[in-house]
Amino acid sequence: MAATPRNDNASGFVQSELFARTFREGMTLVEEAANYLDGAGREASRNLSRSAALVYAGSSMRLTTQLMQIASWLLVMRAVREGDMTVDEAGEEKYRLKPKEPQFGDLHEEGLPETLIRLVMDAAQLYSRIARIDRELFASARASEPKQDAAAQQRALLDAFAAR
Repeated sequence: MAATPRNDNASGFVQSELFARTFREGMTLVEEAANYLDGAGREASRNLSRSAALVYAGSSMRLTTQLMQIASWLLVMRAVREGDMTVDEAGEEKYRLKPKEPQFGDLHEEGLPETLIRLVMDAAQLYSRIARIDRELFASARASEPKQDAAAQQRALLDAFAAR
């Protein structure tokens, strides 16, 4: 069975230096954010006004969620590289990163700590870059998947009951 272009692209990507650098960058950012939020960030948040503390809490929750999505995607790709998962398995919809618009206003105006702002911006940039890579690697999989609209489901039911 010949490999599809998608398989070739994804297989090549996970073996590339680009993937290795992206993996290191992502995991370093996850670790840096965790250390900041558990240490200096926690201390800095205590000195914020009530409204800034609420913005800080929301921003740190979005940051954590975004970084966990990045880490999950990177770990799936590493599993492909190490042979623990196939490209087709990694191509499943549940592993896709959705393109997202940044969900932050001017965090400087809110009086948030510069380190948190930098982490939020770095995570947003990395997420956008990885989402773009994800689309490029797995776009053909989504395009070739049959649509599960109501008519398709109705045909499947008719076919199933007609066989009886």
